Amino acid sequence: MEKNSISVTAINKNVRSSTRKVALVLDFIRGKKADVAIRDLEFTRKRIAHDVKKTVQSAVANAENNYQYDIDNLYVKEAYVGKSIVMKRFRPRAKGRASAIKKPFSRITIILAEKKEVKK
Repeated sequence: MEKNSISVTAINKNVRSSTRKVALVLDFIRGKKADVAIRDLEFTRKRIAHDVKKTVQSAVANAENNYQYDIDNLYVKEAYVGKSIVMKRFRPRAKGRASAIKKPFSRITIILAEKKEVKK
């Protein structure tokens, strides 16, 4: 199996946040080197950045342990989010009615690749 054809993936299922909020953070790290992305997520002032950072660190660990990649050459090739389950809760309202509150969950997918070095 050729090492350069493999992409390293980490998926974090059932993250308690909406997909729109997670997508803002993922757009911020897409295309960056893995160590720079982790550093930037450390200082991002979004609550969901902690879960995204854990997912990136998991992908780096997968690359190092499963495929023996050099972690200095890894970068975030793809980062996307999808919908997961939605918890439905209800609140009482006027005149005996009830209104729904939706508590969405997301699924974060991080795909890392290794930059190819140009040898002269």
